[in-house]
Amino acid sequence: MINILLKDGDVLGADGQVRRADIAISSSIITQIGSVTEQAEQIINCQDKLIVPGFVNTHTHAAMSLFRSYADDMLLMDWLKTKIWPAEENLTAEDVYWGTQLAIAEMLKSGTTCFADMYFFMPEVAKAVAESGIRAVLARGMAGVAPTASQALAESENFYKEWHLAADGRVTVMLGPHAPYTCPPEYLKKVTALAEKLGSQIHIHLAETAGEVADCHKHYGKSPIALMAELGVLDHGVLAAHCVHVAPDDIAIMHNKNVRVAHNPGSNMKLASGVAPIPAMLKAGICVGLGTDGAASNNNLDMLEEIRLAAMLHKVHHLDPLAIPAKTAVAMATVQGANALGLGKTTGRLEVSYKADITIFDMQEPHWHPRHDRLSLLTYAAGAHDVHTVIVDGKVLLANRRLTTIDQERLIVEADRRGLRLVNHSSPK
Repeated sequence: MINILLKDGDVLGADGQVRRADIAISSSIITQIGSVTEQAEQIINCQDKLIVPGFVNTHTHAAMSLFRSYADDMLLMDWLKTKIWPAEENLTAEDVYWGTQLAIAEMLKSGTTCFADMYFFMPEVAKAVAESGIRAVLARGMAGVAPTASQALAESENFYKEWHLAADGRVTVMLGPHAPYTCPPEYLKKVTALAEKLGSQIHIHLAETAGEVADCHKHYGKSPIALMAELGVLDHGVLAAHCVHVAPDDIAIMHNKNVRVAHNPGSNMKLASGVAPIPAMLKAGICVGLGTDGAASNNNLDMLEEIRLAAMLHKVHHLDPLAIPAKTAVAMATVQGANALGLGKTTGRLEVSYKADITIFDMQEPHWHPRHDRLSLLTYAAGAHDVHTVIVDGKVLLANRRLTTIDQERLIVEADRRGLRLVNHSSPK
């Protein structure tokens, strides 16, 4: 029985081409693509609509949405040390739940169906994911220099055992050592031992700033990438966030170790971290997905903005109009994003037997005309307001621009109250 039939849409196929077709969804799976004549429980008219794989946000700190617009226009380390880390000391588990729901609501309304997150109070993050219906790859952030270093390892192990492949398989768990500058070598050895024990992969920040790389050379005589290779971190399936300041030798290591990169152009620009050599990584055969980093560091979680920035920033930086063409930028947000998270065999494509994680764009507004190239329009003209319907695991989570699983009115009240408390250091009322 067909549960949902997407009728007469312009479909972005697995080959990167857009064609008119129907899509049949049974349970959580795409079962037919083409001309579908069978009856369905629900039919969504997709005339004048573009159907694409749901966007995959490969790097977030979702609950940091509560710090949106707080302490902007600062360099990364100043921002973290003087503003964000002190404010995070006031976080409660409930704050993280509501901050994550705020991020999920924004992601769904801008076409994202899956995200990778690294933060604290991760059972609350998983609870928000389970309730909302989105897909996620979650990691409890760990800092080896913090008083909670040992506790973080124990919590990570418990979190993996409780939540890995939970919520009908929509939750995947990784380990989340924050970065080499907060996780000394001896601590990273403990992380890799735990990864070996659990069979888990690792999500870590690497080579985000020039200062980080210089300090690593000063203390260890090598780059962060080379240090991670020496310590065995890269042997456990690594999702590496940022990788802005990487040399050709680093790129060779990353290729050899199958490191997947979460590229965050918006955050890197806002925090003045630099421009990652993404064209060189792609040329080397490295898997690169797109991420937003977080609403605090980027002010929004809109993957369309990251697609646009990825394409335009690298054109300007490399003085090459083909540095990252529209088709490549969209692939980084969909199929390559899924590959980066280790989910490429089940999601990230509109293909029979894949999970029904789908975003539908309304193309009726003037900026969608004339339609010479729909992927070009998606990359350079579309906005979050064009997202009409979002389906995750075969369930409609956004219907005609309205959230179906999240009470938006209550969410906004909670987010405002909690966000203001966190920076004013007062107790929740």
